[in-house]
Amino acid sequence: MATPLKNIALIGASGNIGKIILEGLVASSEFKVTVLSRNSSDATFPANVTVRKTDFSEDDMVSALKGQDAVVSAVGATGFSEQKKFIDAAVRAGVRRFIPSEFSANTLSDAVIQLVPFLEQKREVLEYLKSKESVGLTWTGIATALLFDWGLANGFLGYDVASRTATIWDGGDKTFTLINEKQLGEAVVSVLKQPAETANQYLYVSSVETSQKEILSAFEEATSSKWTVTDTTTDAEVSEAAKKLSVGDFSGAFTLVRGTSYATTPGLRANYAKDEKLANGMLGLKQESVKETVKQVVSKFA
Repeated sequence: MATPLKNIALIGASGNIGKIILEGLVASSEFKVTVLSRNSSDATFPANVTVRKTDFSEDDMVSALKGQDAVVSAVGATGFSEQKKFIDAAVRAGVRRFIPSEFSANTLSDAVIQLVPFLEQKREVLEYLKSKESVGLTWTGIATALLFDWGLANGFLGYDVASRTATIWDGGDKTFTLINEKQLGEAVVSVLKQPAETANQYLYVSSVETSQKEILSAFEEATSSKWTVTDTTTDAEVSEAAKKLSVGDFSGAFTLVRGTSYATTPGLRANYAKDEKLANGMLGLKQESVKETVKQVVSKFA
């Protein structure tokens, strides 16, 4: 039986994904959690979490990671390439498991990398992790696709509850999978609780298999109203995103990230239930209801 992973270091805990993972780790009450926080950060964390300030130099990270069983990285796009330094520090500190900042689109898809070029850095990190297996560091990549409840509530997925409007790509019939916040946290917890079963694997998880049209129908039912729809296409969205990025408008990147689920580009492998093998069973994650998720989101706007 594999030795349990009990001491967990979390990097990027104040970010959108990091907060979700931290909440899951704390809720499980089975881990001793240490948050690595930049010296200049004024972010606050729960009282039962150890906060270790660091300048994120490799030597200081080695010191910070001594005694840790696993590192979970939830850094954002600007920190993807920095993870190689974190991995080196983890190896030197004797850490046994590294979970890189995946938690999104299918990094193993060439079409995804072509659509969102900066995600190539994630693939490079995965390859770097594989190169460290020989020195005793194990790893787990967790592909979740986009956040469902989170992305509905803040409009990221193209639905505006307050104005009852939606932007629909290419007719909205394409199916894809998405993850709810709580299940993302539970997926990380389950991986850490099953170190042998999840070692050196890229795992796909999901909460729902759905389409833009199904989500729209659920919103119209939950709000008892007909929504105003703006129709768009993959070509139009990708072209506009490229224009924005060319003038330094990073919102173009958000459009491309949405495209990893919505776009009709061949080969995105965005429906993890059909295009890949889901790890939900192994991790104890059940499929959830699109309608119930939408109802919960709508209730927040009441």
